[in-house]
Amino acid sequence: MKVFKFGGASVNSADAVRNMAQIVQSHLESEALVVVVSAMGKTTNLLEKLVPGVLETGERRQELRRTLEDYHRGIASALMPDNMDVQRKMNALLAGLDHLCATLPTDAGHYNYNYDQVVSFGELLSTTIIADYLNSLGINTLWTDARQLIITDNHYREGRVDWDATAARLAALRQRFTGQIVLTQGFIGATPETSTTTLGREGSDYSAAILAYCLGAESVTIWKDVPGFLNADPKFFSDTVKIAQMPYNEAIELAYYGASVIHPKTVKPLQNKGIPLYIRSFLTPEAEGSVIGNHHTISPETPLYIFRDNQILLSIAPRDYSFIAEDNLQVIFGLLNDLGIRVNMMQNSALSFSICVDNQPHLVSRLVEQLKSMFRVRYNENLQLVTIRYYNQAVIDRIVAGRPILLEQRSRVTEQLIVPTV
Repeated sequence: MKVFKFGGASVNSADAVRNMAQIVQSHLESEALVVVVSAMGKTTNLLEKLVPGVLETGERRQELRRTLEDYHRGIASALMPDNMDVQRKMNALLAGLDHLCATLPTDAGHYNYNYDQVVSFGELLSTTIIADYLNSLGINTLWTDARQLIITDNHYREGRVDWDATAARLAALRQRFTGQIVLTQGFIGATPETSTTTLGREGSDYSAAILAYCLGAESVTIWKDVPGFLNADPKFFSDTVKIAQMPYNEAIELAYYGASVIHPKTVKPLQNKGIPLYIRSFLTPEAEGSVIGNHHTISPETPLYIFRDNQILLSIAPRDYSFIAEDNLQVIFGLLNDLGIRVNMMQNSALSFSICVDNQPHLVSRLVEQLKSMFRVRYNENLQLVTIRYYNQAVIDRIVAGRPILLEQRSRVTEQLIVPTV
């Protein structure tokens, strides 16, 4: 058994879905497949604007909702012009979305819960269309709701997997294998009480790893629009280098720092069972790509660059000039945990504690408001967090390009810098 994961770019149009189907079809004879699919294109970004409590109202909300529907109906119609069944399934999903948007509470305290209930419809819509299309091609496909497979706690927007419950659900699924493809959603799960949860932004990779771990899969393949694991984002660099092989520990480090190729939690379950992770291009599916596994070194060895945009740097200081010690840190991290805000970089001195986080306005504004009741808080916006593995000074100078460095951390192999966005 192998697990394939297709991200939003690989299914963002009718032609892209046809290409994805060809890749799946080419592996049918020799492999049992579990296929994990993300929302189509930029659907998640659109749905984020429809979450109740977000400041998109009136005509703007209606316009976004029409865009969502027209986009998916257009792809479904192009793939299956006469298939009324898939249109009926989409009608039901869209009606469910509308009901949620009309009835969920709009106060800021429910934002994370609301987010998971609404944004999950992207994956439900994409897999509904793709499952019907694969079946129309004669590819025997079993559509399966990931919310019945991956069980989490109620930590919304960053659901923590209940591995025992999930393994039990997937053991039952394995008994249903009868030669067909199993197609399910990435990114989403559910609590034991059936409330929808998500696994963190871009969490479809993690979904694939969870399924592979619990099913004892031979491998996981993530199909991307790049030829493999590159040493830098090609949006920033024209001379990127493909990493042919990488050890698990290096991949975990890079994902933690924000490498966009894989979700940070993806590698651990695969390493625990020695399952290799392949990164291959859906544009050139015959090419080998990259592999993450039981290797000792990166090959080839080269500096690796990770850029995180839209960062905010918060500097937090006690009002009475007491030390930033364990008691104050406990309060700060408690608030971060309650709001589900992940720290990308941190540094403290005697009287100040600085954290760099993604600038999510709905959450950061609440964090600042609560911190200000106990601390003095200053912040800088429009920042970029740069991480360089295997750095040298010439590489650092090239990246900084004269920008002021607001915060810097350096270890033997890793350099991190916070600088104004170019």
